[in-house]
Amino acid sequence: MSADDRTQEPATFARRLVAEGLGTALLLATVVGSGIMGERLAGGNVAIALLANTIATGAGLVALILTFGPISGAHFNPAVTIADASQGGMPWREVPGYVLTQIAGAFAGVASAHAMFDEPVFTASTHARSGASQAFSEFVATFGLLAVIWGCSRRRASAVPFAVGAYITAAYWFTASTSFANPAVTLARAATNTFAGIRPADVAAFVVAQLLGVAAATGVFRWLVPSLPRRAPEVVVSHRVGARGEES
Repeated sequence: MSADDRTQEPATFARRLVAEGLGTALLLATVVGSGIMGERLAGGNVAIALLANTIATGAGLVALILTFGPISGAHFNPAVTIADASQGGMPWREVPGYVLTQIAGAFAGVASAHAMFDEPVFTASTHARSGASQAFSEFVATFGLLAVIWGCSRRRASAVPFAVGAYITAAYWFTASTSFANPAVTLARAATNTFAGIRPADVAAFVVAQLLGVAAATGVFRWLVPSLPRRAPEVVVSHRVGARGEES
């Protein structure tokens, strides 16, 4: 730990919430904004639009985790927050604050993207993403995301932002659902009738599959790596907050 890290002002719970909200908002602005731009420029070629959306999302995610991680851990995802708390990485009393802030930030990010591209503030999506294959895709996507986080945080914590960005970039293409892997993202993307949207009717199946995926991944890695709870306070990025919510 550097001298600057030892002397920096503690990240209070309020600061961590603001970091989570800003990070999640910028993530959704990236996802939705790049989807709109990609679709407008692709001339009807869905593969090119998805490629543009993928590259922007993966790159943006790395940058945002590096930016906000030292403050809040850069969860940006209720599933990650719940998994972290389940292993003692943060106190359960802080989970509602994180989750509500992530959801609010996600909707703010959608509204920001719409404002930049002259779209209505919120519009219910008509983009169907239904069926067992889509739900299973979200299970796999979220399982893989948590596997990457748990696996890398144990030995290569500094690589986690890049590993997460790389995994999401890949999962956009190898999952049928294009890898939402995040309940807050899923809820907010129901409010955009653009390339990145999802019908409100399809949200519940996605969220259930995501929560099952995070539970399965956490259970598997808890068995594979019995010492896993010792690394939980550093998820996704070490922000020097111990399991009791105090600066460590």
